[in-house]
Amino acid sequence: MDHSKAPVLDALAAYHATNQTPFTPPGHKQGRGADPRVRAVLGESVFRSDVLAISGLDDRTSSQGVIAEAQELMADAVGAEHAFFSTCGSSLSVKAAMLSAAGPHEKLLVGRDAHKSVVSGLVLAGIVPVWVDPQWDAERHLAHPPSAESFRAAFADHPDARGALVTTPTPYGTCSDLPAIAEACHEHGVPLIVDEAWGAHLPFHPELPTWAMDAGADVCVTSVHKMGSGLEQSSVFHLQGDLIAPETLKSREDLLGTTSPSVLVYAALDGWRRQMVQHGHALYDDALALATSARARIADIDGLHVHGRDDFCGPGRAADLDPLQVIIDVTALGTSGYRIADWIRSHHHVNLHLSDHRRTSAQLTHADDTATADALIAALGDLVDHVDELRPAPRPHVPDPAELRLEQAVLPRDAFFGRVEQVPWDKAAGRVSAEMLTPYPPGIPAALPGERLHAGVLRYLRGGVDAGMVVPDAADTTVQTVRVTVEE
Repeated sequence: MDHSKAPVLDALAAYHATNQTPFTPPGHKQGRGADPRVRAVLGESVFRSDVLAISGLDDRTSSQGVIAEAQELMADAVGAEHAFFSTCGSSLSVKAAMLSAAGPHEKLLVGRDAHKSVVSGLVLAGIVPVWVDPQWDAERHLAHPPSAESFRAAFADHPDARGALVTTPTPYGTCSDLPAIAEACHEHGVPLIVDEAWGAHLPFHPELPTWAMDAGADVCVTSVHKMGSGLEQSSVFHLQGDLIAPETLKSREDLLGTTSPSVLVYAALDGWRRQMVQHGHALYDDALALATSARARIADIDGLHVHGRDDFCGPGRAADLDPLQVIIDVTALGTSGYRIADWIRSHHHVNLHLSDHRRTSAQLTHADDTATADALIAALGDLVDHVDELRPAPRPHVPDPAELRLEQAVLPRDAFFGRVEQVPWDKAAGRVSAEMLTPYPPGIPAALPGERLHAGVLRYLRGGVDAGMVVPDAADTTVQTVRVTVEE
């Protein structure tokens, strides 16, 4: 296919060139009705290119097939059979994939380190989750993706499962053994769904971890806004094989998605695909070299340890690591990643990625250069010189997974939509959670609707909030109280 083309961008340019006069949404009419104070911040071009997808960018019958052609080019670029654009983020895409594999009261194997969007899909669909535990690094207090052996064991116990879902790479950059997990799924004749939100860049350089389609996955969900050049909320989900029909996947997306998709998001996705096909290899040559250099420079700063493959990969740990996720252990500094991230933002206007009780991180992409790397390293160096200001930091007790593991006592949908009450956190042990309790980042719930709470998890969350953890989806974000089901 001709990857010099960008059908959405070309159609948008033609729309401007032909001086279309819209009597359709958006109501700002290419910015003419927008408050000048808003235009001054957002820019004229944002409003000028915010046009209706149908009866705007394309005609009423979609005869030009602009979006369809852009999706075909995307599939060709990454070696998938089908690609679908989403302007509602991978939170929607992963739900569409789940609903394509399993229905109400059907089982789906799910890695317990799944993002909260997966849990939302379970709630909406009434799917029965069969949780597959991550691999726990007790020395570093970090969970890596579940092993292929764990998925095989789950299939042995639940041969009626309709498929499996795994998250890889994790926000920490660690990756599953996807070929082995895909093989386990296909031996049972069911699809593998991969939440690869952090891996949209993986198809475009051989030194990056293997991307899901090459590993044999059936559906792969990517968030192009995370590691690519897409705008926020841009997602692409890819399909191959015959275990999920393309019309089924599209119908699930149509059920959940918006009828007013953003042309801005479509256009950025289209342009990113062209950029990656034409220049991706060279861009990631530079990004990987920059990451190697930045990792070495950060490791030379006293008190900082940069995690690499030796820490994260091997038996009982991850299968691979994305080097662009620079994970920094700050334990030797005697403070927390939460405090370090806040201090650096306040004093250097540098925004770090995810932080926890002993780590912080920087996400590098093809957009970074020596100037941004220098800013990061200068901020970290200055932080070390002022770290006495951040001591002592509260240290939450992080139990082993066996202590955190909760019983799935009720279907997530039934707990979420059932009768609920709010109780003090120290009275919630033994009660069934009616909400997600999700430390952010990275957005992996510690407790789910339908799980029976116990004192260990509650103490972890309560202590974590005191230490700087954010739990934004709780009804009470301080976790002084917890929403639980009313049990007869």
